[in-house]
Amino acid sequence: MTFPSLGLQEPLARAVADLGYEAPTPVQREAIPAVLGGRDVLACAGTGSGKTAAFLLPILQALSAHPGRMPRQVRALVLVPTRELATQISEAIGRYGRYLTRPLKSCLAVGGVSANPQMMALRGGADLVVATPGRALDLVKQNALRLSSVETLVLDEADQLLSPGFADELTRLLALLPARRQNLLFSATFPPAVRTLAARLLHEPTRVSVEPSSPPAGEPEAPRAIEQRAIEVDTDKRTPLLRRLLETHAWSHVLVFVASRHGADHVALKLNRAGIAAAALHGELSQGARTQAVADFQAQRVKVLVATDVAARGLDIARLPAVVNYDLPRSTVDYLHRIGRTGRAGQTGVAVSFVTASTEAHFRLIERRHHLALPRERIAGFEPTELAPPPLDPHGGVKGKRKSKKDKLREAAAASGLPRKS
Repeated sequence: MTFPSLGLQEPLARAVADLGYEAPTPVQREAIPAVLGGRDVLACAGTGSGKTAAFLLPILQALSAHPGRMPRQVRALVLVPTRELATQISEAIGRYGRYLTRPLKSCLAVGGVSANPQMMALRGGADLVVATPGRALDLVKQNALRLSSVETLVLDEADQLLSPGFADELTRLLALLPARRQNLLFSATFPPAVRTLAARLLHEPTRVSVEPSSPPAGEPEAPRAIEQRAIEVDTDKRTPLLRRLLETHAWSHVLVFVASRHGADHVALKLNRAGIAAAALHGELSQGARTQAVADFQAQRVKVLVATDVAARGLDIARLPAVVNYDLPRSTVDYLHRIGRTGRAGQTGVAVSFVTASTEAHFRLIERRHHLALPRERIAGFEPTELAPPPLDPHGGVKGKRKSKKDKLREAAAASGLPRKS
């Protein structure tokens, strides 16, 4: 199957050929004809599935082939949870649409930077806007963004858009859109909130699933192109072990996930002091610093990007050979999003997880959720010595040794000198 056989016109097919896309991925084969046909789409699209092209290519064709009734009206809106994902999609628009005979105007609207340039860019409207929910609402309040003419709405990473930090903003944006529109919903997981939203928004949608089976709790399966490893190590030996792995493997660049902003800054500092070029990426950085860190990593000016889960979704690094879970993710689903940064677009990759005594139980939970059984490795010189903490008693003490309420009353009566009731 080829892209032209899906209904894509020559300018778009030529653009993807230039990018090295040899054949449509499964999600593209199913979604592109449905979007071109004007249907709503509900897609279970895991990381690295090619979902961005699955919705952008047909949207660009429709916008180019059928000009709007008014110049530069906003006809397509793509909502995403992170600035990095929004930037990635915005850049993809330029790559996919480079040969279109009718130039399209697209605008990027994200927080973390001044809104003034975005307001200037939206003067006269735009064919397509890629936005994070909060900044989209800000621009609506400033009368810089008008959504009354939106014909196609895309919710990418819908499960994240419905998290507590975004749900209210998303609800307010949906209320501003016209009732008649095409809705495209892409999500890696389908928790109850996503299923409820899909039932409310979508009209007889084309359902697309690229997963071969149905894992528990709506979670996707682990990508098969990725070699997964679990290395046992003491907590305070993780940074030296990371340095050892960087020295012994021929990885061109590595994405390292940590649990906190402080952890990202700390590990990046330690690596730089050891002569390994590293940068930190987390939500407390300015947008300019985040953009620069990603650009330096993509250009391999830095070898290691130490990131929080802000990079777990939406960060597409070409030919990334390895991902390291320095800290395990809190969510079992985020494990897949993290390791899915490697092994993309037909490439293979390796994902290494550091497992300490205190996180062994959590890693076993990750394994159960994703049907994994990874052998535990030990690296010479880094054999663990820590012991797992004892399991907590949910009753607050050793079962059978706690004093009953009656015993406590008897002791109190004896201490006060009062006669004890029989």
